[in-house]
Amino acid sequence: MPQIIPIRDLKKTSELSEMCRDAKEPVFITKNGYGDMVIMSMETYERIMFMNDVYSKLSEAEESIRKGEVMDGFKSLKVTREKYGL
Repeated sequence: MPQIIPIRDLKKTSELSEMCRDAKEPVFITKNGYGDMVIMSMETYERIMFMNDVYSKLSEAEESIRKGEVMDGFKSLKVTREKYGL
């Protein structure tokens, strides 16, 4: 379940830092009852960026498959072996 805290709690920096590390997900900051900011630990940020990169590469690979820009693995190995005389 996401952590949601009011903006006034930003004054408690060490507690907030610990909360972000423990939560292992973004912490949502509200101002006057409305969403205002999102903060997270470096570990969470790096994990999210890594997963975004993975999803992006998967999307590119699926697009290549859809366009027919790939070949069967066995055929690829055969072509490579023939090309290099292996």
